[in-house]
This record gives sequence, structure tokens and C-alpha cells, in this order.
Amino acid sequence: METQNITLSIPKEVLLKVKLLAVKRHTSVSGLLTQTLERLVRQDDAYVHARQRHLQWLERGTDLGTGGRILTGRDELHERA
Repeated sequence: METQNITLSIPKEVLLKVKLLAVKRHTSVSGLLTQTLERLVRQDDAYVHARQRHLQWLERGTDLGTGGRILTGRDELHERA
């Protein structure tokens, strides 16, 4: 995959913690940020696809076994025992 350099401005305290975290994970700050951003993009892609699937499902509807007929009246559903 082709890479491109970017300039990033973050608070010094955060950068220090990120450097320490990168060392703990045996990677670089660049590697850590790349992994995090890739995960964020994957999550967003998964959300978009899930949303599309669910909207299609709502459009199609689902078969409840009634053939589209309402077999029970309102009063019958709300009867008290």
C-alpha cells in the first residue's frame, strides 16, 4: 500500500503518552496511529454496510405468516382476563 506523510499537531503531553504506548506495543507512533485509523475506518465501513442491510430488510419487510391479513381484532388483543 502506498503511504503519504502528514503533519500532525497534538499536545506535548499526549505525544509523550503515545510514544510510551507505542514502545509498549513494539511499534512506532506512525504504526500505532495507522493501526488505530485503519480500525476506525473498518468500523465505519461495517456500520455503513450494516445500516444498508437493515434498511433493505425494512423495505422488504418480513413474513409473519399472516399472508398480510390481520386475523385478530383490537378488542380481542386488549381483552382482560
